[in-house]
Amino acid sequence: MAFFTAFIALFLLASPATLSYGEMQPKMGVCYGELGNNLPSPEKSIQLIQKLNAKRIKIYGANPKILKSIQGTDLQISIMVPNQLISAIYNNQTLADVWVKTNVVPFYPQSKIRYLLVGNEILSNQPNSTWFQLVPAMRKIRNAIKKYGLKKVKVGTPLAMDVLESSYPPSNGTFRSDVSETVVEPLLHFLNRTKSFFFVDVYTYFAWASLPLQISLDYALLQPTNITYTDPGTGLLYTNLLDQMLDAHVFAMTKLGYPNIRLFVAETGWPSGGDPNQIGANIHNAATYNRNVVKKFMAKPPYGTPARPYTVIPSMIFALYNENQKPGQGTERNFGLLYPNGSNVYPIDLSGKTRDSEYPPLPNPASNRKLWCVAVKGANLRALGGAMSYACSQGNRTCDPIQPGGKCFNPNSLAVHASYAFSSYWAQMWKAGATCFFDGLAFMTSKDPSFGSCKFPSIDI
Repeated sequence: MAFFTAFIALFLLASPATLSYGEMQPKMGVCYGELGNNLPSPEKSIQLIQKLNAKRIKIYGANPKILKSIQGTDLQISIMVPNQLISAIYNNQTLADVWVKTNVVPFYPQSKIRYLLVGNEILSNQPNSTWFQLVPAMRKIRNAIKKYGLKKVKVGTPLAMDVLESSYPPSNGTFRSDVSETVVEPLLHFLNRTKSFFFVDVYTYFAWASLPLQISLDYALLQPTNITYTDPGTGLLYTNLLDQMLDAHVFAMTKLGYPNIRLFVAETGWPSGGDPNQIGANIHNAATYNRNVVKKFMAKPPYGTPARPYTVIPSMIFALYNENQKPGQGTERNFGLLYPNGSNVYPIDLSGKTRDSEYPPLPNPASNRKLWCVAVKGANLRALGGAMSYACSQGNRTCDPIQPGGKCFNPNSLAVHASYAFSSYWAQMWKAGATCFFDGLAFMTSKDPSFGSCKFPSIDI
């Protein structure tokens, strides 16, 4: 109890005034990835970024063509030392000097390089020696920056939400025990001493998609609703999921004795498309979320978060383009604000000056905010039959429509019948704790599997 009292006192001492590293104006940025074989040239891309009214860009390397293309503009840029160079740089000051001399010095100050990020989500990788080489490598890079007199360049590293062991409630925010003392504490010491930022990649989409029946979609989209959450540890009132996720980092840093390090949202966004089992990934939700993010972070006076009210939080939306060579699930290739041909996936103004009423209407999502539970493609037929039998034995007339003569009997397919049974069972039983899993034979989807007069039961979100 004494520790908690002391912790809250330390937290309260971190007033917005103590966070100021000089006056900052709200500026939205965009992450410019290049994992596509059909993307416009850097010169064209910079023109498109300016049309979006972005004031910052982040790239995942130090492409000299991009650095040259921003010269003569007011765009500030974050560049990145690739993950694979960290091991070589961490104990080699000469190599750090060469990297900075080659990738930064020729373009500075004509290119407004403001942040040099060392690695990308290093602590999300499997345990390896690079974890412990990260902060020493950052020190080497900063030494090189000082050597060449690059006074406006801050050094940092972006981390994902999985750097936290606990994030709920926000006041329980705690860094992972496997990196807290060995990596995070030295990192926070470095950031505090150099007056840099804690760069974090925060996606409410993935948090919501993992618990769509427990977390309100509107709460995750930053939509104005009457849904609120009060942190029992602090009494702070939350009106959206993003603030909860950000403040979890604030409390985690405070617990380690660093209550004043400022946050920088290095990535946030919402996918406009994805695979059938990736719910909520559509243009309507993506536009809604990103427009709300712009309104939040461009507000004057700034909103901040409940734990840090009225503070400016620099932010970047991920991403500029839908990148067709990004690995992983379908959402990874559908975070872009623009298609590769340069057209808008949906209109957005990163200056925050365009009101919602001035945008054209958004397409309604095909799911109409509903979820279904369907069979996995290629599932073992014997196992599928057993799972379907179980589902049909539960609830009230769960499988009547797939009996002979029923509206959903044809096509007489085990996969179709199992999907109907899973959806019907889940729709009836989820409030009692039923899940859409069936030993890995089923998944949630926001794509309506209904056909003809056969209507699959669903759950509203």
